Amino acid sequence: MAERVFNFSPGPAVLPLPALEEAQRDLLALPGVGISILEISHRSKTFTQIIEAAEQNLRTLLKIPDDYSVLFLQGGAQLQFGMIPLNFLRNTGKKAAYILTGSWSKKAKNEAAKVGDVEVVWDGAETNYDRVPADSELTVPEDAAYAYYCSNETIGGVQFPTEPNVGNVPLVCDSSSDLLCRPVPVEKYGILYACAQKNVGPAGVTIVIIRNDLVEKSAADLPSLLNYKAMADSKSLLNTPPTFAIYMVKLVTDWLLREFGTLEKVEEHNRQKAALIYDVIDAADGYYR
Repeated sequence: MAERVFNFSPGPAVLPLPALEEAQRDLLALPGVGISILEISHRSKTFTQIIEAAEQNLRTLLKIPDDYSVLFLQGGAQLQFGMIPLNFLRNTGKKAAYILTGSWSKKAKNEAAKVGDVEVVWDGAETNYDRVPADSELTVPEDAAYAYYCSNETIGGVQFPTEPNVGNVPLVCDSSSDLLCRPVPVEKYGILYACAQKNVGPAGVTIVIIRNDLVEKSAADLPSLLNYKAMADSKSLLNTPPTFAIYMVKLVTDWLLREFGTLEKVEEHNRQKAALIYDVIDAADGYYR
């Protein structure tokens, strides 16, 4: 095997070696099936078992309540930037509240503004996006369609230590770069989504965890692939899904469950890893700022 190097890319990011080795071993033919995951029908019993196992692993790790759907979509976070306001902001007469902490939340706000009214309830531009707001700095309208934030801004290196308090307004989060790195109180969210390639699997699949009452409120006049209810009703199989990427999500989450068991232990391990780097940064007297 070729020597592997240290990879600190924010995405596509490092995948656990045991998951890669399992995929390599079974790439030509899945055990007991005789064909590759790259060739398998997404309507087959085998792939149904794979996608259901991937969903169950996510439900176990994240303790996802039963009144939430787990979708495996395409288009990355960029598509969610538009799909969320298309379904829940457009034609509602309401505003969507956006918390701007860096590049990704700004991109999401700009896409939402193309289809509806957006209110920026906090903007970190004045300090060059070097922090997240305290709850006391947020004034989210009670009638907002939803409140949106990015949990971890990879470009600026700014992460929310916990979810912002937005009252009873549905909370929407882009968790692309930190999903599964720590426990998350999913029940506090309306929508929690992540493109897989930063933390959960390879590029090609986007995990969307959405409360079922919001699924039912999806805009029926949109094309089916942009409609959360259509995707939920089809169990993410309205069109051919990214079968290999979903398979890798299963392998990565299998490994997390075997190796750690819980996200509390994953978080502890991640803190130990991060300390190796941040201890050096903190001791550099501002050199790395």
